Amino acid sequence: MKSQFYPYPYRTRIHYAKENASLILSHALKEKINEQSVIICVGTDRCIGDALGPLVGTLLKNKNFRFPVYGTLEEPIHAVNLEESISQIKAKHPSGFFIAIDACLGNEDLIGHIHIKKGPISPGKGVGKNLPRIGDLSIVGIVDQFNHEDCFSIHNIRLNLIMKMAEVIVDALRTSTYLC
Repeated sequence: MKSQFYPYPYRTRIHYAKENASLILSHALKEKINEQSVIICVGTDRCIGDALGPLVGTLLKNKNFRFPVYGTLEEPIHAVNLEESISQIKAKHPSGFFIAIDACLGNEDLIGHIHIKKGPISPGKGVGKNLPRIGDLSIVGIVDQFNHEDCFSIHNIRLNLIMKMAEVIVDALRTSTYLC
């Protein structure tokens, strides 16, 4: 797969395997992260394809990330508790700059790409759920292709892909906080 980087503000996408992927992401993030940043990692540990967010959250917490992190493998933020979690996080951080991280479905040629965009994520959209949107900035990892006939295809994703993407996102977030 060809690695791509779009230097326009809030429109960044790269492939997880590119050697300098986390550096490219960190440069895209460095001007957006500020002292009010709050990381919200959405997903569940009960489905490998949807575990990207909680895995990122756990890795950030284990590395003592300097900003608040919500949504880990131990305490995931998912469809069942999303609305309540968002309310609690916003109450605790009323002037927070929310960076939402989630897995998503996309075109087959984009599997493994990580996208950064201004605006919220729409959790569950790829599997037909209508859940509250969250985030001032979104980081999404495309983990599988969108399939109208089989909304459960996300269950066939390899953990290796999710782990490598999570490591890139974590390295990018950590590096970007040191660059700003």
